Amino acid sequence: MSIDIRVDKQEVFVELEGKIYVEDAAVMREKLLPLIEQGKSHFVFDTHRLNYIDSSGLGVLVAIHKRAIERGGGIIVQGLQGAVKELFHLTRLNKVFEIR
Repeated sequence: MSIDIRVDKQEVFVELEGKIYVEDAAVMREKLLPLIEQGKSHFVFDTHRLNYIDSSGLGVLVAIHKRAIERGGGIIVQGLQGAVKELFHLTRLNKVFEIR
């Protein structure tokens, strides 16, 4: 997995690439939760290069979303395709997040 994070004023842009498994989800959580504690609440996840995400990775997205909403923000997910897009639809997370 590759995770590229760019902070622009109040928005955090996160580009995910490759496959996200349990170990990767922990790294993602460690990198993103501190940003919420610093006052960031608007996240844009670019997933066009993401091939796979397991339930722990989805759990991190849900946790980030919940905390961001508590602070008046949320998550936008863009670039869903293939198996990852299917997974978002199967888990109905496409109804939870704003999808572009």
